[in-house]
Amino acid sequence: MDQKKLILASGSPRRKQLLEAIGIPFTIQTANTAEDYPEALSVMDIPVHIATNKAKTVAAITTATDIILAADTIVALGDSVLGKPRDLQEAKDFLKRLSGKTHQVITGVCLYYERKAHGFAVKTDVHFMELSDEQINYYVDHFAPMDKAGAYGIQEWIGMVGIDEIHGDYYNVVGLPVSAVKKALTALGL
Repeated sequence: MDQKKLILASGSPRRKQLLEAIGIPFTIQTANTAEDYPEALSVMDIPVHIATNKAKTVAAITTATDIILAADTIVALGDSVLGKPRDLQEAKDFLKRLSGKTHQVITGVCLYYERKAHGFAVKTDVHFMELSDEQINYYVDHFAPMDKAGAYGIQEWIGMVGIDEIHGDYYNVVGLPVSAVKKALTALGL
C-alpha cells in the first residue's frame, strides 16, 4: 500500500511556516482556483467552500493516496465579508471599517482524501482599538495588506499596536487553525 503524503494546497508563506512548526512533512502544490462562492452560503461555510475547491483542484493533479490540505481565511464584519482588498484604497477602507469594532476571522479547512472532502471552519473574534488615519496609512504604506483577508496580518505592526483583544485561536487569525488541523491529521495517521 502506498504511504500517505500530505500536500499543502497553498502558496501562503504563513500557512507553510505554521505547518512546518508542527513537524509534519509535506510538499506544496498549488493550482489557480477561483475564490468565488454562492451568495446563499453562511459566513462559516464560505471559507470551507473555497478551501474545498482549492483541494479538489490540486487533487485532480496528484495521486489518489495523497492527503490534500487546503485552507481559506475570511474576515466577517457583521454580514459583510472582507476578502483580500482589490487596491490600496480598499485596504484603507477595510481597516477604517474594522477600527473600534469586533470582527470574526474564519478559516475554512479542507482535508481531501480517498476522493472525499472533509471540511471544517474555525472562528476567532478579534477587536481592533480605534485606529487613526495615520496608523492606517502607515500600515498600508509599509506592509503588505493586499494578500490578506481584511487587509491586515495580526502578526504585523497593525496587529501589534491595534488589536487589544482576541477570543479563540490566534493561529487561526494568522491563517491556519494549527491545533484543529494537527488533531485532524493525527486522526488520519500523519
